[in-house]
Amino acid sequence: MSTTCTTLSLPVRVASSASGSASRWWALAIVVAAQFMFVVDAFIVNVALPSIRADLHATAGDMQGVLALYQIAFAVLVVAGGRLGDIYGSKSIFLVGLLGFTAASLWCGFAGSGPMLVLARAGQGGAAALMIPQVLATIHRLFTDSERGKAFGIYGFTLGFGAAVGFGLGGWLVAANLTGLGWRTVFFVNGPVGVALVIAAVAILPKAPRKSGVRLDLIGAALLLAALLGLIGPLLAGTDLGWPAWLLASVAVGAALLALFWRSQGFVERSGGLPLVNLALLRDRGFAIGLVTAFLLAFANISFYLLITLYMQNQLHFTPLQSGAAVVPLAIVFALTSRGAGPRAQKRGARALIEGCGVAVLGLAALMATILATVHPAMPVLAGVLMLFGAGQAMVMAPLYGRVLAKVPASHAGSGAGVLSTVQQIGNASGVAVIGAIYFGLGPSLQSHAVVLSLALLAASFAILALLLREPKRPVAA
Repeated sequence: MSTTCTTLSLPVRVASSASGSASRWWALAIVVAAQFMFVVDAFIVNVALPSIRADLHATAGDMQGVLALYQIAFAVLVVAGGRLGDIYGSKSIFLVGLLGFTAASLWCGFAGSGPMLVLARAGQGGAAALMIPQVLATIHRLFTDSERGKAFGIYGFTLGFGAAVGFGLGGWLVAANLTGLGWRTVFFVNGPVGVALVIAAVAILPKAPRKSGVRLDLIGAALLLAALLGLIGPLLAGTDLGWPAWLLASVAVGAALLALFWRSQGFVERSGGLPLVNLALLRDRGFAIGLVTAFLLAFANISFYLLITLYMQNQLHFTPLQSGAAVVPLAIVFALTSRGAGPRAQKRGARALIEGCGVAVLGLAALMATILATVHPAMPVLAGVLMLFGAGQAMVMAPLYGRVLAKVPASHAGSGAGVLSTVQQIGNASGVAVIGAIYFGLGPSLQSHAVVLSLALLAASFAILALLLREPKRPVAA
């Protein structure tokens, strides 16, 4: 009984202590700047891929690896990265991840072949798995409930602004070919930014408490890594490989290993150790439903940007610079809307997120109508309907993550953030796999129909998300 009371009281003490220091807002600026670098790299490479392939004489498999290995390395290591933050302190692990991410970015820029770039991108993803869980964990630890909405609003702004920079800056850097470096500048830009953030983090980030006498659950980490490789790898590569039988067998093995991982975590918990994942969280119905909603949002997130990029470059024949210019207004609206989304959700609760789902569905419906109405819509019209979707997405994203993490004790903030990030990556990979299968499966002559069908599926994801967010009505007292 006393252990439970201590655990529940810990978030209050940590948040209260942090709220007395004005430097927590500078700490927020540092961690969200690191998140910004991560988001930019997720988008900027898509724009630069044609130039990379031509310069390195890379194969199609190399280019798939440049995208997939970054996501896979992040997804399979992020839970362990989050738990390492709980054990050794989020500041220490954040710095290790930030240094690794910066070094791997420079490695990408110096890559002389396709395989070398693939390895460097895997290094980026692995380093990000240490860095990114500490971002959400730091927000969770440093801010009280009354200020957490504003903090998550700033976090959401960073996500949107990072997407804008990724699309716009990527196209511009490739087209500008500064000092003859071409696509390499999209990676080199992380060098000075990363060094500046390391210096600022050392000076400003507060130290988080360590867990003395506790080690990382290495057996659990190895089981989870193997399970997620089996589950996520096929989702990212299945469409390109044609879903051979051995790939489906890999999914089955991954699912079996995930069940074994769950049993191992129970054993570690009963033995008095620290499991990789706090099982009490996963047994909590509210947190479990929250993870499902995070999956649905992620399913409709990255896959949307993949779909709209394919549509603009294959059907509308936009250049990378034109594609970036069309999406930048969406990202700007997303960033601006995110600033007020957190506080608004704190005031209105789940209703604010449900309204955001409605706006997103409206934006997707408007985009479907635009595609069906004209073969080649004008860029201002296309940008306008994309902005509507971006506003709805922003009304949901950051507040939803804050809502999911609200149930996580501060002592398990890193692990909770890692679990959330893993679910996001599974959702991202599932969305890309399904939308890719629809788009490429229907063939070139039906690609416009494939786009509309895919958009309808994404709209259905937001509709289901809204249904799950509905709060049960309280019985009226007699």
